[in-house]
Parts: sequence; structure tokens; C-alpha cells
Amino acid sequence: MEKACAVLLAAGDGKRMKSEKPKVLCEVLFQPMIAWVAKALAGAGIENCCAVLGAGYEQVRGVLPAHYSVAMQHERKGTGHAVMMAEDYIKNGDFRDVAVLCGDAPLIASGDISAAYDQHKTEKNAVTVLTAKVSNPTGYGRIVRTDGKVSAIVEQADADEATVLIDEINAGAYWFNAEFLLEALKGMGTSNVQGEYYLTDTVATAIKLGRPSGAYTSHPDAALGANDRRSLAILNEIARKKVIDRLLDNGVDIPFAGQVVVGPSVEIGADTIILPGCILKGETVVGNGCEIGPNTQLTDAAIGDGCKVVSSFVEASRVDDGVSIGPMSNIRPGCHLGPDVKIGDFVEVKSSNIGAKTSIAHLSYIGDSDVGTRCNFGCGIVTVNYDGNTKHRTTIGDGVFVGCNSNLIAPVVLGDGVYCGAGTTVTKDVPAWALVVGRSRQTVREDWNKSGAKFKKGNG
Repeated sequence: MEKACAVLLAAGDGKRMKSEKPKVLCEVLFQPMIAWVAKALAGAGIENCCAVLGAGYEQVRGVLPAHYSVAMQHERKGTGHAVMMAEDYIKNGDFRDVAVLCGDAPLIASGDISAAYDQHKTEKNAVTVLTAKVSNPTGYGRIVRTDGKVSAIVEQADADEATVLIDEINAGAYWFNAEFLLEALKGMGTSNVQGEYYLTDTVATAIKLGRPSGAYTSHPDAALGANDRRSLAILNEIARKKVIDRLLDNGVDIPFAGQVVVGPSVEIGADTIILPGCILKGETVVGNGCEIGPNTQLTDAAIGDGCKVVSSFVEASRVDDGVSIGPMSNIRPGCHLGPDVKIGDFVEVKSSNIGAKTSIAHLSYIGDSDVGTRCNFGCGIVTVNYDGNTKHRTTIGDGVFVGCNSNLIAPVVLGDGVYCGAGTTVTKDVPAWALVVGRSRQTVREDWNKSGAKFKKGNG
């Protein structure tokens, strides 16, 4: 692939999607459609890539790999016109072969791109079209064959009655001999119903010039694009089922698969069960023998073996083996929970390291903290990490007990073995093995409210 490049067509706006952002940024399984195509190209070993962008190009450029070049298509005059915008890139790179793909067809596979390239080189074709056979070809360009060979690609708007019945369609992806492509672009015209430059006309040009053209039959999903939210929803469901099938084949237990959404980059170990209502996104990795859910969201999370996460959120954090989280807890970015940590209900942890076998049972906020091993937090513990201007850290040693309803005012250090009495507000460092109690002595004034009681017995 050293002398091959790819041109990725991505200049479409989001009007038909009813979106302010470019169409290729609409997401399938939480990833922009164009990111799927870029990943497929990378999987096929194509490193030289140029994206043809239009309105909102800054947003699209932001999700593309850094090594991509960009060509601008300020006026949208068809697929052929879009490739014309990349002519300088193709010429200056001295490429021998050019792949052209659509940025809104996210389900094309790396294997199809590679296999089509191999066929293209073997047959020494000027152009190799990726095709697909589908039950409903409406809206797609039809592949017309003569004596078994591709003789034309006819767009839906230009098709006659016989051509409309053809079920082999243009998948919207091509391999070209670079020299031929540049020559064909020069002679391209707009004599069609749409008045546009059709890239599909290159097949007719190859035949006219006596150059061989071929077709590679890809998986039908490769042809699927999104022109509105309904078709985008269909793409999401197809992609979701593909991911679920892969996980099931790998030994993951998903008893109610229709109620689970897992992103394409997520990895899950065998004997892990994913319960209904779960959403796993980004680069999440879940180990073996875990129980996830119900109603749990993991985003860019690393979950070890034998963990349990119930009705909770974990984002951009590392969770070691044997950890229990939830229900109704939130592990925010930048956390590391050590082995056998217990995070109970209604606990929020943020930018903190929690040592092995520490228990934070319920109704607590632990932020910007470094907590040792075998600590025990009672109910309602808060590390007060923000003074209105700056975030500060709390450091807690091993074997510390923090009683209910205590506030640790950062920056503060509690040494090993500290016992913090319930209701304490800690404002200064506490040495190891000390008892700290920071509350006023209880005062009782009998009959203080006797005459002015608002609610008396029998009045509710």
C-alpha cells in the first residue's frame, strides 16, 4: 500500500439530517460515521489519505487522524467534482492507485477494501468498483454488466425500466489506477438528469479507452449510507447487532441483547454478564467474570476481573479486580480503584486513588484524594477539595476510619491508622494512630421550646 492513497468524500452538510453539523459527524454507536471509515482504511493498511471537506470542515477535521490531508469542495457538484478537488494531492504524492470512499457509509470493512485492492492489482484494472447485491436497490446506482463484465453504472435518476430492476448496486467505493483517474476526471461531463459530475462515468471512460474495469462484490452493508435520521437509526441497529454477535461468540453473557448497546471498540472478557439497560462506550475494557448492570454506563473505563457495577457510571477510570460499585454511584474521570474496593450507593469519586479493600459505603463525595488500603468511610463523608479558587488534595493513610458525617477540608493529611470521630470537621493534618474529634460538646436545655412548640402532640 506504499504507493496507494485514499480520497474520502465528506463535504456533505447536515440539512437532510436536520442537523447543524456536517452529515459525516452524525454518529453510529457513539462514533462519527467518518471515523468508522477512517478506521477501516487504517485496518486495510492505507496510510496516505485525503479528506474532501465542505461546510463545517473544522469540526470534521477535528475527528480525523492527524496525518490526513484536506481538500476543500466549496461547491457540491457531484462525486466526480469532489474527487477533482483532490487532484493536486494525488499528483503530488505520485501515487499509483487511489481508493475513493464515502464518509457517510460507515459499515465498509477493512477486509473488503484490501480484497478489492488485491483484485484490482491482479486484474490490472483501470477501475475496480465495489458492488453489493441487495433486496431493495432503490436509490442506488445500478451495476450494468455485458457478458458478465461491468459496462456501466447508472444512477437511479437516469435508470430506465429494465435497469431499475437490477439488484446489484454500486457500493460507493472504488479503486482506481491513479494515472487513469486523473485522465478520466479531465474528460468528465454533466450530461445527466442531476447536471453533476458523476464518478461512476469513469467506468464508461475505461471501456471507451479500452482499459479493463472490474467489480468486487462486497458485503451488502458496505453500501449502506445515511441520508436522514431513519437511515442513521438503521445503521446503528445493524452495527449494534454486529458488536453483540461478536461478544456472544467470545463468551460474553448478554441474556437480553436487545436492551444493551456496546460500542465497536469495547472489549469484554468471557463469563461476564451484561444486564439490560447498559451502555458501554469508547475504549472500555471489561475483564472476565464481571457483572455489569442493570442500567450502567461505562465510558473509556478499564474494569478488572470479577467486578460488579450496578446502576452506576464509570468514566475514564481504572477499576482493579474484585471491585464492587453501586447502585447509583458515579466514578468520574481520573480515578483508580484498587483491588477489592467497595463503592456503595450514592457515592461520587473524582480524580482519586482508592487503595485495596477500602470501603466507601454510601452517600459520600471523595474528590482529588489519595486514599490508602483497608480504610473505612462511614455515611456522608466529604473531602472538601475546592476553596473557591483552587482544587486541593486530601491524603489518607492505610487503615483509617472516618466516622459518619465528617468533612475533610483539603489540603489535609490523615496518617496511618487515624480514627476520625463522627461529625468531625478536619482542618489540620492528623498524625498516625491518632484520634481526631472536631465537634462541639453537646448542650441540652430542658424545656427550651415548651411554650413555643409549633407542633404539639395530636397536631400532626
